[in-house]
Amino acid sequence: MRHCIFLGLLLSSFAGWGQTLPKYDSTMKIGKSGYRISCINKATDRNILNIRPIGFKPEVREVSLELKGRVTNAEIDDLNMDGFPDIVIYILDKDGRSTILSVSSQENERLIPIFFPDITNDMVLSKGYRGKDEFKLVEGILFRKFPVFEADTAIKIPTNKVRQILYRVVQGERDSWKFKSFKIFDTPIN
Repeated sequence: MRHCIFLGLLLSSFAGWGQTLPKYDSTMKIGKSGYRISCINKATDRNILNIRPIGFKPEVREVSLELKGRVTNAEIDDLNMDGFPDIVIYILDKDGRSTILSVSSQENERLIPIFFPDITNDMVLSKGYRGKDEFKLVEGILFRKFPVFEADTAIKIPTNKVRQILYRVVQGERDSWKFKSFKIFDTPIN
C-alpha cells in the first residue's frame, strides 16, 4: 500500500515537469535602482500586476494595476535617457495579441506611465495588421515585429512579409513620456 502511494506521488510530480507555471515574478535593476514585477497570471481576462520600485525614495509605493491579459516578460532600460531606470512589461491578451505597459522613474521620486500608441489608430502602421506581435528592447529602442496580412481580405494566411517598427521614448505633454515610431520597414520572410 505504501509503495502504491509513493509511486502515485512520484508520477504526479513527474507529470508537472513539462508544464510551466503561469505566475510571473522578476526583479530587474540598473545599479541600485529597479523594479520587482509580479503577476499571478491566473485568468486571461483579469489579473493584478504589481510594480514595486527598488532603491527609490521611501515614500514611493508599490503600484497595483488590473490587466486584461497575462504578463509574459519585462525588460529594464533608461528609455528617456535621464539616468534613471524605466521598465517595459509585455502583456498577452485573451485574443493572443501582445502589447506593452511601460513605467518611467522620475528621479526615483515617483513613477509615471510611458504611453504606448494603439497601432490601430495609425493607418500606415496598421495596414495588414492582425496581431502576433513580438517585442524586444535593445539599447533603449523598442522593436516591434509582426506578420503582414492582405489588408482587406479574410485570408488567414499572412503574406511573405514581416513588418518591423522601431519606437523611442520622447517627451509628451505636461511632463509625460510616450513611445513614438521613427522607423518602419517590411522585410520578406526567408
